[in-house]
Amino acid sequence: MATFIVRRLIASIFILLAATYLMYILTALSGDPLEDLRVSTAPNKAQLIEARTELLNLDVPPFLRYFIWLAGVGKCFIGQCDLGVTVQNQPVTVLLAQAAGSTLQLVTIASIVAIILGITVGITTALRQYSGYDYGVTFISFLFFSLPIFWVAVLLKQYIAIGFNDFLADPKIEYWIIPIIAVISGLIWMSIIPRKGLQKLLTFGIAAVATAGILFYMDVTDWFSTPHIGFVGIIISSVGIAFGVTLISTGLKRRRALYASLTVAAVGIAIYFPFLYGFSFGLELWGLVLIALLTIGVSFGIGWLFGGTDRLPVARTAAITGFLVAGLIALDRFMFVWNQYANSDRIKGRPIATVGSSTPGLEGSLWVQGVDLFTHLLLPTIALILISFASYTRYSRASLLEVMNQDYIRTARAKGLTERTVVVRHAFRNALIPIATIVAFDIGGIIGGAVITERVFGFVGMGQLFQNGLDKVDPNPVMAFFLVTGGLAILFNLLADLVYAGLDPRIRVS
Repeated sequence: MATFIVRRLIASIFILLAATYLMYILTALSGDPLEDLRVSTAPNKAQLIEARTELLNLDVPPFLRYFIWLAGVGKCFIGQCDLGVTVQNQPVTVLLAQAAGSTLQLVTIASIVAIILGITVGITTALRQYSGYDYGVTFISFLFFSLPIFWVAVLLKQYIAIGFNDFLADPKIEYWIIPIIAVISGLIWMSIIPRKGLQKLLTFGIAAVATAGILFYMDVTDWFSTPHIGFVGIIISSVGIAFGVTLISTGLKRRRALYASLTVAAVGIAIYFPFLYGFSFGLELWGLVLIALLTIGVSFGIGWLFGGTDRLPVARTAAITGFLVAGLIALDRFMFVWNQYANSDRIKGRPIATVGSSTPGLEGSLWVQGVDLFTHLLLPTIALILISFASYTRYSRASLLEVMNQDYIRTARAKGLTERTVVVRHAFRNALIPIATIVAFDIGGIIGGAVITERVFGFVGMGQLFQNGLDKVDPNPVMAFFLVTGGLAILFNLLADLVYAGLDPRIRVS
């Protein structure tokens, strides 16, 4: 494997060198970086032109100037990266660090949610092939896939931001809207859950009544002004998480895993009030991360104690349950400060942001800053998710359908294995092999694709760095952007090859 990795890295370096050379030449020849100074009426115009020429080495032909830039990149191997300066004499390394951190914050959340949601929906549509649910998801996927990102962004601004902010001024649900949403919810759940005859109608009725009850509760309690999950909601959700994770991870027949998950859920419920009103005040980010790691460790330990002869799968199930329950409690803690955030002097009752990555001058605790980050990431994240979700859904559906027709799946069923074991343990793992390739390409591509999204939402990130470089014929920031996206594309393609060997034992990396 070491030989394979080294060989791939060497080949990738040569490919990256050729690509960066072409990119540098094209950018440098796309315009005149001195154009703004040539039309200037400043009395020291000649001195300004001479200073910029010396600063950016414009007296050197672009075909040779590239190697000056490459020499600065080479210093990264000794910890002294020099990616040059911009036309405003700003170090590109500083701008790149700020822009990369902002963009990665955006695309990481969007990528994780799109991958999890897209694969989950794709797998479920494959299992319900040619059902109303399958046709509905197929239609929505193709619709999202065909929409241009800038148009989606404008619609999100209009209806999710401006429209919802207007609604928050007097958050009352009209009486005639509740039955309409209830009926739509009933139809959706009726198509998702595989039932026939009266059971299908029963599913529709339960879903419709539950949706209507929730909406009525939200309207009566003024939930949109003071959102919360609440203690009862935490109890119901935690127990549901315990059963759901156990069902997917090991199956409900493994009682030890279910008991471990329920114990972890009970511990989470027990610390709900101490966390909400006690030690969460004054908590910093590092403290929250430490609590998350501690939660996973304690949950894993509880599962290990319950595990008996199946300690590892039981401990894994308990750890996943603990992480999700802790995330649910943390979410409720963020909701706890929503009213304080929305009615602050900087927000003034319009919390859903349309531009920027943060609210200037906003002060507050970790929870207030977290809510502010959420409101600014919401729209661009949704825009990126909608576009990526479509491709993940279609690929995962097609991949699982192909795997489900293989001989070894029929053999597994003939041996008497449960459908959950056949799908989760055998089919799903092999269906992930082609999806790993898509994920690898998408990680690098979504950072490049965020250029349009960031521009529409005024998000200060890699997109703005790239666009400013092109507008001013400034190769250095453009090359910094290209270096990061190209490097990530190479890295994730290498990781995809290594993942293949882990997913399919028939594949060997050598």
